[in-house]
Amino acid sequence: MIKRPWKRREYFYLFFILPALAFFGVFVIYPFIKNFLITFHSWDGINDMVFVGLANYKKALFQSPDFWAPIWHALFLALMGITIQNGLALLLAWIVDKEIRGARLYRLIFFIPPMLSFVVIGFLWKWILEPNYGILNIFLHNVGLDKVLLSVLHLPDATAVPWLGEPKTALVTVAMVNIWASFGWGFVMFLAALQGIERDVYEAARIDGANNFQEFWKITFPLLIPIIVTVSILTILGAMQQFDLIYVMTGGGPAGSTEVPVNQMYMQAFQNGMWGYATTLGVLLGVVLFAISIVQIQIKKWLVDW
Repeated sequence: MIKRPWKRREYFYLFFILPALAFFGVFVIYPFIKNFLITFHSWDGINDMVFVGLANYKKALFQSPDFWAPIWHALFLALMGITIQNGLALLLAWIVDKEIRGARLYRLIFFIPPMLSFVVIGFLWKWILEPNYGILNIFLHNVGLDKVLLSVLHLPDATAVPWLGEPKTALVTVAMVNIWASFGWGFVMFLAALQGIERDVYEAARIDGANNFQEFWKITFPLLIPIIVTVSILTILGAMQQFDLIYVMTGGGPAGSTEVPVNQMYMQAFQNGMWGYATTLGVLLGVVLFAISIVQIQIKKWLVDW
């Protein structure tokens, strides 16, 4: 096939995309390149940068827990997200899709938490979980479960459960709050996917004698695999980039037990004045997120083909 050469008038149309290209170059490409170059320097954000080569990468990867410890904490949040959070979202979406009574009300209720900012949610749950006058500990004390929990946690000297003040409980507590705050997004996406499945398929399965579990396992679940993988990718990426909820609730404490990568980057840059090192942590986090995304996309392709 012979390609027709462009006329001069057609080249003129390229000028219409120049503003977008300029905007993209100035606010995306240039900061990305500049950010990468900063990682090879020691910089306090004010004075001149000092070239240090790969020292920041060496420190982050091999000499300091500033990178790996927050990564493991974020991976724990991601694991809790793709199991409990997404499992709960799928279960609730499946129940609501059955056209139960009050389904519209449930849709509204389940989507309220994601409509709130993580800052608001953080302050709300920090008040609920306060050891001395928080609603949760007051309830546990009234029903006599506070002593049981303290015994299980091996905290005999404590008078109330320190949900956010004890390394044993802080990360799990933050993960539970994150699940409550985020499951609504998955619920909406799962519900939309469920409503896109033809009802005739279920009617045919019922005629063949399939029960609810068989319908879900043989029909619903295979058809939801693409959206399940998509929601899982978004969940993991969101957990790995979590910041404001943890910053409000724990600030990364106690004893660094809830430190996550973005929180560590913030501390290194704004509190310690180590902008070069903080930028290095950001680049390494980007590499991790890219690798996770590639793996999940390949898993999605494999599951869809399977």
